[in-house]
Amino acid sequence: MIDSEQLHREGYALLRQAIPLEWLAELRAVFDANLKPSQQWPVPRGMDWRHAQLDLDSLVQAVCRLPAVLAVAGELIGERFFLAQVEGREPLAGGGHQQLHRDLSSKRPGDMVNAIAFFDDYGPDNGATRLVPGSHRPLPQQSSLEFTDESAAVQLAGAAGDILVFDVDLVHAGSRNASGARRRSILISYCAQSLQATHLETADLRGVRMDTREQFDPAQFRQVRP
Repeated sequence: MIDSEQLHREGYALLRQAIPLEWLAELRAVFDANLKPSQQWPVPRGMDWRHAQLDLDSLVQAVCRLPAVLAVAGELIGERFFLAQVEGREPLAGGGHQQLHRDLSSKRPGDMVNAIAFFDDYGPDNGATRLVPGSHRPLPQQSSLEFTDESAAVQLAGAAGDILVFDVDLVHAGSRNASGARRRSILISYCAQSLQATHLETADLRGVRMDTREQFDPAQFRQVRP
């Protein structure tokens, strides 16, 4: 069940063990089999990350369509939405650090949601995500958040099979993979239906090969606590 009030207040949900554990070995194998060097993407990726083009894989697509994930995405977006993109990412040893940032909504606040599905255990040592709860909707009286100020950031940690779902305006960042331990994941993007035409115009530039025309109705997945 989703705590709707908490979700909208904090801007994210961390779904523990959302991926069936029996899927993980195959998902890791799919990730490794579909690694693609940065220069082979239409737009080069970060050089301190591994990137996997795996959006046509049926099991990856099943992860993107897990009802619990669609329920959170639908609750955050608040209207019909679609699966826009999925790609594999893993910080290399010593790499992966990002400054806190927002990915930014498009036409209105809340029209885009990201999810990170972890295929390996993750934590401070191998580059897990940092985020600032509630930073997606700052109040008018609040001073603007400085991205160099880490005092309010929370460092996530958990186990393979967890999925983080968050509003793209939530302040977040990847961390440095100090240990060099594997931290494979997929980054999934969901968008409000009003963004579908724009998405199709730029899909090739982002290396999207999958069919993104299917739409989801939030009411179909809604399981919220008042």
